[in-house]
Amino acid sequence: MSVTDRQAQAPVGEWAAELAELHARRASALAMGGPEALAKFRASGRLNARERIAALVDAGSFHEMGMLAGKGHYDAQGRYSHTDPTNAIVGTGRIAGRKVALHVDDYTIRAGSSEGTIADKWIYIERLAHQLRMPLVRLVDSAGGSVKLLMQIGGTKIPEYTTWPAQPLLDTVPVVGVALGACAGQGAIKVLSSHFSVLVREQAQVMAAGPHVVRQAYGVEVDKNALGGHQAQRKSALVHNEAEDEADALAQVRRFLSYLPRSVHELAPVTACDDDPNRADDWLKDAIPRDRRKIYDPRRILAAVFDQGSLFEIGRWQGGSVITMLGRLNGVPVGVIANDPKVQGGAMTLQAAYKMERHTRLCSQFGLPVVNFVDQPGNATGLEAELAGTLLGAVRVGEALARCRSPWVSILMRRCFGMAGALHGPKGGDRLNHRFAWPSARWGSIPIEGGVMAAHKAEIEAAPDPAAKRAELEAHYLALTSPFRTAEKFGVLDIIDPRETRRVLCDWVEDAWYVVQGDLAQRARGT
Repeated sequence: MSVTDRQAQAPVGEWAAELAELHARRASALAMGGPEALAKFRASGRLNARERIAALVDAGSFHEMGMLAGKGHYDAQGRYSHTDPTNAIVGTGRIAGRKVALHVDDYTIRAGSSEGTIADKWIYIERLAHQLRMPLVRLVDSAGGSVKLLMQIGGTKIPEYTTWPAQPLLDTVPVVGVALGACAGQGAIKVLSSHFSVLVREQAQVMAAGPHVVRQAYGVEVDKNALGGHQAQRKSALVHNEAEDEADALAQVRRFLSYLPRSVHELAPVTACDDDPNRADDWLKDAIPRDRRKIYDPRRILAAVFDQGSLFEIGRWQGGSVITMLGRLNGVPVGVIANDPKVQGGAMTLQAAYKMERHTRLCSQFGLPVVNFVDQPGNATGLEAELAGTLLGAVRVGEALARCRSPWVSILMRRCFGMAGALHGPKGGDRLNHRFAWPSARWGSIPIEGGVMAAHKAEIEAAPDPAAKRAELEAHYLALTSPFRTAEKFGVLDIIDPRETRRVLCDWVEDAWYVVQGDLAQRARGT
């Protein structure tokens, strides 16, 4: 008979009363907010907190902690009656066999309010994740603070959690935040204080405060989706990804964690790969149009180079001129960056810079080699870009690259111009600027099209046929920009046939992974 079967039987023996009370207290915790609250929540079409846990982790792997915490009720003789449980459910579970810590809001109890719980309980699981070096997943569905706390404590408190290791966690283990409802105030911080965050469309919002507070403060009527829904997040770039539903959100959590190590003190998992490292898709030779004004699909190129089905995109709807992904090369997990000419020509906007900086830091922290597919026309220009502070974003990318420890390789596919083009990879010190180019690549301080007009404006305007003169000058300069001329001077490591890219990268990643392993061992020795 299993332990569970024995527990289901009526307790007997010397400690029967205490065991019966233990079972009753556990039953109170499992009842959550009660039948009415659960029924109302279920009617909204959402999973409750315990259903979410079951949907996320491997079957039977969740081990709850602090299940008995809450407000106990007793009769006149001091005998236990029932418990009002806290609205934070915490514990550990496994995802694909790997241990994770879970911090889950129960909306059926006081709308998941941070003031309706015992903070020590959820802080404990986050401290445990930090000290035992395991990934932390927060399933957030919290209305934030509540003025009802004043009645509970008979006064106010300074807003702080002095024992919460928020930053040490981020420095040590992968942290994931999932927005499953209206996440305001502290709830928003729990989602955003993470390496990866995802929000369910039309169901979840991440915001500093909800409509009631905004109305009181500014006299403005605004919908909660307008404040913090997925369309707002596409503009703010606060939340990384959006999901179609809860199942999609949880699947993204599992996918993200599959590329990362348990902590910065370990290696990310390498998987078996049956995709031939020498695979060469023939269409890649013509993937870049000869007409420089035509665009192409960079995601199709990436899918052809990396292990089949291995790409996981982060930040799809933000800073769209740069693509950031996780992927695999011959089973080895890597970070992926690429420019997308379909969005603002691939130029570095402020959001794109923030996105590239964030991804660079993630890969560096957790020991993922990085592959950058470059088609960079330069920093975004114009009044809007200048007022946004785009150049400062580019400076921050440079700072992230300077601190990046990851082995890095760049594939120059088309354009690489100006300050933003110079940020295609780490340089200086003992860092190799390891880069290959396709025959379609061109680079310089300024793109030929704009540069010719700036340098020869008077000559072009004075010509009998200005358009023909401009085309003549552009052709002359383009001949000088051939990547083969740079290769002659060893300004680029090699020019490769695009069809060779997967083979080149799979060969590189073998050495890159050796370096990652060595760096980890060196840090472990404290040298």
